[in-house]
Amino acid sequence: MTLPSLRPLLALLLTALLVTALPARAFETRASAAWVYDVGTDTVLLEKNADVTLPPASMSKLMTLNMLFEALRDGRVTMDTQFSVSTRAKEMGGSTMFLNEMDRPTVDQLIHGIIVNSGNDACVVVAEGLAGSEEAFARLMTERARALGMTNSIFANASGWPDPGHRMSMHDLGVLARRLIVDFPEFYPIFSETEYNFENRAPANSLNRNPLLRLGSGDWKADGLKTGHTSEAGYGLVGSAVQGGRRVIFVITGLDSEATRAQEAEQIVNWAFRQFVVKTLAKAGTKLAEAPVWLGAAPSVGLVPATDLQLLLPALAHDGVTAEAVFSGPVTAPIAAGQELGQLVVTVPGMAEHRVPLVAEAAVAEAGFADRVKTAGQRLIARALVAAER
Repeated sequence: MTLPSLRPLLALLLTALLVTALPARAFETRASAAWVYDVGTDTVLLEKNADVTLPPASMSKLMTLNMLFEALRDGRVTMDTQFSVSTRAKEMGGSTMFLNEMDRPTVDQLIHGIIVNSGNDACVVVAEGLAGSEEAFARLMTERARALGMTNSIFANASGWPDPGHRMSMHDLGVLARRLIVDFPEFYPIFSETEYNFENRAPANSLNRNPLLRLGSGDWKADGLKTGHTSEAGYGLVGSAVQGGRRVIFVITGLDSEATRAQEAEQIVNWAFRQFVVKTLAKAGTKLAEAPVWLGAAPSVGLVPATDLQLLLPALAHDGVTAEAVFSGPVTAPIAAGQELGQLVVTVPGMAEHRVPLVAEAAVAEAGFADRVKTAGQRLIARALVAAER
């Protein structure tokens, strides 16, 4: 049920904030696939082939790190735990931290080697150290991805080495990036480190390949996460940047050079922060509507947002925003304060529909016996009148 009486209240609320009618500039990315997301408002800003399964190259190392972070969180390993290095790990091609069979790197060293050096050897060491073999680890990665809602991911190895059975979507990589940022804040700062050289063995491979870590615009700062490149995948990047209280995550792939990747990443971050703005439409507890109550001590109950109602809107495209309170009613008493009774549905042109829970402003007890009899009688009379009119 949508309350007609809600319209004037919401219209007043929105009019106070939404004043122009210019469209936001759409971002035309050169990436073959992309996904851009505002974390605080849970808003997808850009999708391009985002759910297509593609070769992720070294960006899939983020899943290997997730598995290792979970092992740390669960107490199966510590940052000082040492892993052995197999001949298979030592002989991995591509980017490396130059491990050999005599080494016993710690978990801390391996994390740095994967994030900063993009070490394929370090990924195999982690896989074998946690699961016994890289094949078994890849199966565990795939199972865990499914459990985390990453339905377009399947892993054949721990490093992103080219394999027809190794695929991820840009959306899944974005979901994974958000998890690493939100669920593992104690480890996430490592993603912003720009240099690591294990025992001074890899001076030529000691710098973090993430171009944004050294670019920053002055009003935002990048702090992660992982680049990737193979001839099949092209150049890609899972990145994140912060500006004030806002964080943006973006994933791009299929670019033709390191320079293009760096330019595209910087332009996307500038667009995300400068073309969208967070607006507070209503504070927590602000009454936005009233729902009729059935057999209650009060005839109605206020509907309020449980938390501040914040929305990410195009900076120059505020006209045309609409809002409706939707619920099934009348609501039957008793009602507890804070009980979810419906949703506020906000529609912004060109963006996904946004739904915010609405809760009871106050508790409403059941009506007394006499009031319940009176209400039931009124309902019967109303039904009889409707039937007579037919």
